Amino acid sequence: MNPDKFMKISVVVPAFNEERLLGASLQRLHEAMSVFVRRGWAPELIVCDNNSTDRTAEIACAAGARVVFEPVNQISRARNAGAAHAQGDWLIFVDADSYPSAALCEDVAREIQSGRCLAGGSTVRIEPSRPVIRSLGLLWNALSRINKWGAGAFIFCEAAAFKRLGGFNQELYAAEEIDLFRRLKRLARREGRTIAILHRHPLATSGRKATLYTARELLMFMLKTVASGGRTLRSAKECFSWYDGRR
Repeated sequence: MNPDKFMKISVVVPAFNEERLLGASLQRLHEAMSVFVRRGWAPELIVCDNNSTDRTAEIACAAGARVVFEPVNQISRARNAGAAHAQGDWLIFVDADSYPSAALCEDVAREIQSGRCLAGGSTVRIEPSRPVIRSLGLLWNALSRINKWGAGAFIFCEAAAFKRLGGFNQELYAAEEIDLFRRLKRLARREGRTIAILHRHPLATSGRKATLYTARELLMFMLKTVASGGRTLRSAKECFSWYDGRR
């Protein structure tokens, strides 16, 4: 790929009742996206309001984002709806409670410019985190790098590849990022491309689930998911920590 090639970058943020954290996240995103502007690229910021009942859409508009609406409360649908309105050659999906740095976006830009990368993600740094949550974060980061799975909080992908694969699986209410990366890896192998899990500048992301839910609640969900062979992932009710509205 010609490193001087003009590029359009679409940053998509799914948001369900995120008025508490969205403003700070979008401010950090604007700062990080300046990396693309300095390269002469054209970034756009899209927030998908996923049927929020609070000031999510208002805050997104005030932050200069283009706001689209998805009435069905599901992360896969929200990300797909945002991507459907995107004009970018590349898509970057960022969760509304996450804070990517300019250094992380610089690494993304280098992967894009290499011409070899098809998609990727980032390791994460959960903030604030108790020791047990920190340990779980380290475990996820190891699995992410070994298996080439991008955390849903930060995913970048060539838009054409995303469309060819049909986007996120709308039958899943959680773990949709793992499903997407499994398909991306197969496509990358066929095309002689790579999947990059960036780790020099981990994504800062909220550890709020650890304070909103008890360890027992989260453990029971994980055990039930394993015991059911993943069937819980197809139910919004079972995936309660994403959809019950606790913020």
